[in-house]
Amino acid sequence: MDPIAKRNKANKRRGAEWEIDLMTGLRSVGEDVERLRLTGAEDEGDLAIREDGGLFTVIEAKNAKFEPGPFLDEAHRERLNFAKHRGIDPGRVESVVVVKRRGKGWRKAFVLTTVEDFFGLDDAE
Repeated sequence: MDPIAKRNKANKRRGAEWEIDLMTGLRSVGEDVERLRLTGAEDEGDLAIREDGGLFTVIEAKNAKFEPGPFLDEAHRERLNFAKHRGIDPGRVESVVVVKRRGKGWRKAFVLTTVEDFFGLDDAE
């Protein structure tokens, strides 16, 4: 196997391990969380938490170099895909990015969102 393919495979494995660690940790504290499957161009994110009242939070889990802009753009697209595939009003689905911190467990990861999403503001741009 060439070195690039080997590195990509290792990165994919570390990403999958992070998703499972995060899901297991969230379940251990009582969250109703499921792992989502990759769906190519219409990916829905990595994890989904079922909230009270039929609401959802879609999580894009990242174990990679911290790049907030692209991470948030991806999470927003995947939130819309998640809602579309289930016939849910996109306003009932939130999205966040959870970024693993090197050498730290799932509880010490960063949760990334926008001010607009956090405070439920209308899209002004």
